[in-house]
Amino acid sequence: MPARCLTFTANLPRQGAGKGKKPVSVPAAGRAQTGSHLLFWAEYYNGKQRERVFALRVLRLGMSGTDVMEIQALLRRLGYDVGPIDGRFNLRTGRAVRAFQSYFSLAPDGVIGERTYAILNRLLLGYDLYTIMSGDTFYEIARKYHTNPALIAIANPNADPERLAIGQTIKVPYDIEVVRTNIDYTYDIMERNIMGLKARYPFIGTDVAGQSVLGRNLYTLRLGRGPNRVFYSGAIHGLEWITAPLLMKFAEDFSRAYALGMTLNGYDPRAVWETSSIHILPMTNPDGVDLVLNGPQPNNPYYYDLIRWNGGSTDFSTDWTANVRGVDLNHNFDAGWEEYREIARQSGITGPGPRRWPGPYPESEPETAAMVAYTRSHDFNLVVAFHSQGEVIYWDYKDLAPPEALDIAERFSEASGYAISDPILLASLSGYKDWFILEYGRPGYTVEVGRGVNPLPISDFDGIYARVLPLMLLGSVVTTG
Repeated sequence: MPARCLTFTANLPRQGAGKGKKPVSVPAAGRAQTGSHLLFWAEYYNGKQRERVFALRVLRLGMSGTDVMEIQALLRRLGYDVGPIDGRFNLRTGRAVRAFQSYFSLAPDGVIGERTYAILNRLLLGYDLYTIMSGDTFYEIARKYHTNPALIAIANPNADPERLAIGQTIKVPYDIEVVRTNIDYTYDIMERNIMGLKARYPFIGTDVAGQSVLGRNLYTLRLGRGPNRVFYSGAIHGLEWITAPLLMKFAEDFSRAYALGMTLNGYDPRAVWETSSIHILPMTNPDGVDLVLNGPQPNNPYYYDLIRWNGGSTDFSTDWTANVRGVDLNHNFDAGWEEYREIARQSGITGPGPRRWPGPYPESEPETAAMVAYTRSHDFNLVVAFHSQGEVIYWDYKDLAPPEALDIAERFSEASGYAISDPILLASLSGYKDWFILEYGRPGYTVEVGRGVNPLPISDFDGIYARVLPLMLLGSVVTTG
C-alpha cells in the first residue's frame, strides 16, 4: 500500500444517510494544521503531476461564510438535513455534521476539523483514491462505490482493467456531480472543482492564462482538439460571479457526455470534439469575486484603499464590479479606451471605485493583459464574454463586425430567447468583445445572462443555464460550416 494513502472501510450515504459501504481513502500526508486553518492538498494535472494546497477553516456552530455554504450543499447532496443552504452554521447544520461524523465513526462533536475534513475533502473533489487488492475489477470497485465502471476506466486511462496490479492506486469518481450550482461560487470552490473535473475527466485540457493582482490563477479549460477555436469567458465583473459556475457546469456536462458517448441537448460532444476546441476562462476577476462574496480581509494589501474607494463601506456585495485596484476590467481594453475615459470623466468617474473606471491606461491590469495575451496566442475564430444581467446579446463594435456576425447573433437569439441589441453610452467602449472585433475582425459577443439586479441569486441558476446551454453548444460549431 502506498505510504501516502490510508484505506479503510466506511459507510458513505448516497441519496440518504445510512446506505452502502465503500472504501474511503484518506491521504495520510495530505493534511496539516496551522492556527485555525487546515491545509489539504490534492493532485492537479497539467501535463505533469503537481500538488496544490487548500487552506480550510475549522468550522463550528455560529460561524458563517461561503465555505459553510459549500459544506451544507455537500451534506444535503448526501442526504442530510442541513436546513437552508445559507452559509450559516446553525443548530440544524450542526446536527447534520454530527450525524455525518457518527456515520463515519468520528467523534460527533459538530466541529468540522481535521478528521472530518479528511473525508469531506475527497467528497468535495468528487473522487477517491483506491488501492487495488487481490481479485479487484473495475466492476467490483464500482459496485462498492455505487458508481459507473465506465467512469473509473475514463479516470484511469493508463490502467489496464484486465491487468490491475495489487497495490496500484486508481481514482474512483463518486456518483455525485463535481460542480454544485446551489452555492455562492468562490475562487476556492472553482479551483477545487477544476481539480476534481481534471481527475475525473483527464482529457480536459487545463492551463493558466495569467494571475490576478493578488496572484490568483486565471485558470482555463479546453474541450476538444479541432481546428475551430472558440473562447468563452466569465466573471470579469465581481458582481457577475454567477457566470463562473455557468461555464464550469457546461464544462462538466460536456465532458460527461463526451466520456460516456451521450448527446447533450441534441449535440454530439464527440463530433464537436473533433471539429472544435472550446477554451473557457470561468473567472476572469477572482479578486473582485472574492470581495463581493467574502468581503475585504485585513491582510489584503489594498484593504484601506478598497474601503475608501467603496465610500467608506466594508460591504462589497451589492455594487462592486471592479478588480482589487478599483479598475473596471471590461473597460480596460484598447478599443476606444481614450474615448471611453473622456465619457467616464464627464460622468464623474475619475479614479478607482466600484465600477466604470477604465484604469490609468489600456491593459494596465494583469487580468486584461492576460486575456489579450491568451487570445493572441490561440487565434480564436469566435469569442463570447458572459456577463449578467439583461437577457441580451451585444454583437457589434463601431460597425466593424464581419458580415456573418449578425447572422450568428440571430441564431444565438433563437437558441436562447435573448434579444439582440447595441450597447449605448458607458457600456459601448473598451470592452473585451470590442477589442476582439477591432483586432481580428471576427465575430465577438457579449451575452448578458439572466434578468434582475446584480448579483443575481444562485437560485436563478437552473433557469439561466437552461437558456444559455443551447447558445454555448451552438457557439462551439457555428463557425465550422
